[in-house]
Amino acid sequence: MNPPISRLNKCCCQTFLIKLNFFCAMIFDVIICGGGAAGIFTAINIAEKAPGSRVIVLEKTQKLLSKVRISGGGRCNVTNGRTAAGELVKHYPRGEKKLYPLLKEFGPSEMTDWLAKRDVQLKTEADLRVFPVTDQSQTIIDCFLTQCQRYGVKIAQSQEITSFHHDDVWTVHTKAGDTFKATKLVIATGSSTRSWKMIEKAPLKISELAPSLFTFNIKDPRLTDLPGVAFANCEVKIAGTKLVERGPVLITHWGLSGPATLKLSAWGARILQSKNYQFDIIVNFVEGSSSEEFRASLMAIKSTQGAKKLVNCIPEGIPKRYWARLVDYCEIPPNMTAGQLNKKQLNKLTEECTQALFQVTGKSTFKDEFVTCGGVALSQVNLKTMESKQYPGLYFGGEVLDIDGITGGFNFQACWAAGWAISEALKNEI
Repeated sequence: MNPPISRLNKCCCQTFLIKLNFFCAMIFDVIICGGGAAGIFTAINIAEKAPGSRVIVLEKTQKLLSKVRISGGGRCNVTNGRTAAGELVKHYPRGEKKLYPLLKEFGPSEMTDWLAKRDVQLKTEADLRVFPVTDQSQTIIDCFLTQCQRYGVKIAQSQEITSFHHDDVWTVHTKAGDTFKATKLVIATGSSTRSWKMIEKAPLKISELAPSLFTFNIKDPRLTDLPGVAFANCEVKIAGTKLVERGPVLITHWGLSGPATLKLSAWGARILQSKNYQFDIIVNFVEGSSSEEFRASLMAIKSTQGAKKLVNCIPEGIPKRYWARLVDYCEIPPNMTAGQLNKKQLNKLTEECTQALFQVTGKSTFKDEFVTCGGVALSQVNLKTMESKQYPGLYFGGEVLDIDGITGGFNFQACWAAGWAISEALKNEI
């Protein structure tokens, strides 16, 4: 049984406090900056493949693996059920085909096997998201920190990186006033503006930054007081662009969310930022049905359910509460029967269900699972090893790179693949 996280964290912290001066004085084989998914996974695999290697993780906060903890509503969406690299790369707005060799070498199947060998079993849900069978992110956290302890990975918390440079070895300075040295350096600091500014001083190129995975803020009477109403299959377009996505849509207190809108925010991250998050969207709430087909379905309702109140004649794919709102929005009397619908009302209802126009006036972060579009430019990194082309011995992993995926476990899988590649590159060098 894995020891509880509190005990592991306490153990790591105590070890660090007792040996701080010793740690700062010694030269490590590898320093890993960042105690998140990419950093910890990289550390484990390096330490396992190079027995006896001196590996230390520097984390700026007192919390390790914080994004793992909150992912998937606290269940941890570890990876995705798509196993072919060619299919996986289609879900990365930044990275795409460049990630093919990386994901072919270490994809969801390899990650599933990796965890299974460490007594963590996964399950694949209908939408192909993959979770631990326990439905607890703590299962993944406990597994990772147990492996750190098993292979002697040192973890130093409250060590925010302020600068790094290379002379004979890599030297890292922290805000706490400490200095660490190593022959190899891995930067896995996640979505951190401070880190990117530090990296730019190296100098290394940072691709344009923009938020990704956000919901659309919309103030509209059609959505007011309907949070939680969900549509199973929609098509959402950004007006005036080629951006379009399909999937579930959810009404929130702020506007529209759900997979379709989140995917749009990812693929259109830079375009939508350039619009200052002021744009129009067109929504077909019954994706798969054209306006003509939906109008025909309303005509069928008029013909077959003519004596019933229209508000109770709910078209397939439209939630009951939203249909009632639309009937009111289209100024149709609540007692009108389906048989009394006139041509103008039929056309208006059809338009509202298949070509609804909404004005977006801002964005809201999707829970705590945000990612950033942009980061260390991939042109500067050898994607087989994740090593800097300009600075030998310097490696990058995770969201610090210009790699980001849509929701569904893709961002974590990129972390696992990069960590594996780094460990493969270093196992015979340290």
